[in-house]
Amino acid sequence: MKILLISPFFPPEVGSAAHLYDDMARALQARGHEVMVLTGLPRYHVVRESEKCRGRLLIRENYHGLPVYRAFNLDIGRKGPVLRGIDQLVGAFSFWLTGAVLPPVDIVLAYSPPLPLALAALALGRQRRVPVVVNVQDLFPQSAIDLQVMKNSLLIALWRRLESLLYRRADRFVVHSRGNRDYLAARGARAANIAVIPNWVDVEAIKPGPGRNPWRRRLRGSAGGAPFIVSFAGIMGYSQDLDCVLKSAGLLKGYKDIRFVLVGDGVERPRLVRLARERGLDNVQFLPMQPREEYAQALAASDLCLVTLHQAVQTPVVPSKILSIMAAGRPLVASLPPGGDGPRLIREARCGVCLPPGDPGAMAQAVLGLYGNAAARRKMGANGRRFAVEHLSLQKCAGEVEALLVDTVSRGRRPAAEERQLSSLAI
Repeated sequence: MKILLISPFFPPEVGSAAHLYDDMARALQARGHEVMVLTGLPRYHVVRESEKCRGRLLIRENYHGLPVYRAFNLDIGRKGPVLRGIDQLVGAFSFWLTGAVLPPVDIVLAYSPPLPLALAALALGRQRRVPVVVNVQDLFPQSAIDLQVMKNSLLIALWRRLESLLYRRADRFVVHSRGNRDYLAARGARAANIAVIPNWVDVEAIKPGPGRNPWRRRLRGSAGGAPFIVSFAGIMGYSQDLDCVLKSAGLLKGYKDIRFVLVGDGVERPRLVRLARERGLDNVQFLPMQPREEYAQALAASDLCLVTLHQAVQTPVVPSKILSIMAAGRPLVASLPPGGDGPRLIREARCGVCLPPGDPGAMAQAVLGLYGNAAARRKMGANGRRFAVEHLSLQKCAGEVEALLVDTVSRGRRPAAEERQLSSLAI
């Protein structure tokens, strides 16, 4: 089968979208399929590559054995909502033009959001007469509405129309949780066309390792005898509510061997750094986004990992960092809206403590409780690792994605009469 994967980000960029699709592309290729990747010019945490590619309309390269086509995009995606919208529209048009001249494929698997990119993939599929499967990772525009980033009623109505168009027209969908499936069905997607396949983690690349590793020794003042490390690693945006983490750190300032290490980047990072400095939080350390090969060491160096979301986030999201923490065999404290699928996963795996969002006192108490209970930390870490290996591994999820793609292609090849008969039986 010839598969085209479309993603807004791809290595050498750093981030969950880039890593998820890199892993899946390699896994499908290893299963004997011909895989091409269509993505944008690298720009996210890859300064040198960004400068090298600036102004190019299209780059074709062989990225570690994968044919990758990099289409033109603007470098303004994180400079305000208006410019971000322009960036997405220009990028979608560029991806559609590029996709139209690529070699023939049997099916398209596209990442969403951004919505314009998924709609461009849908148009490309119709143009080339191949089915399109959309992997919906975030429920936009609902996530932006919840955070009040999007308030204009006309703009909301426009995005709702585009969202509905996508959900009604794509051939199949992949979502990472049951709550996301229910949301898509309520917004117009046929329930029979929605597959729940959890996000995957490479349990061979991320696995339990020694805590006293080179990454930990590089931390400020650790000198090999590192204190108790509480880490947050990932995007520092509006959704993450890292103010709660800083307030918790403030409540624990008296515990000199507890250190909060915040690793990553995002629109909120400059403000958070300034806030920590103003409050004199010498138990908080900020580090930049780490290369993928360093990320596993960062998790191994952590005694406890944090996962946070703003209480306004009502979509049933499962932050991908949960899976990485579980694969690394580390316990976690999750400050998440209780109605989401993230707490459900953590409770099912018995790998951490779930708290209501926006409660720094509860977070401080949870950190302090696990700080004094090494046995509980070990048990949670072992539970998470076991669950990740059994249910969330790249190989298991790649098999499920492969089966979905094969079935979707075969649907398109059935005679119309047979398809109508199958539809009537399903009803």
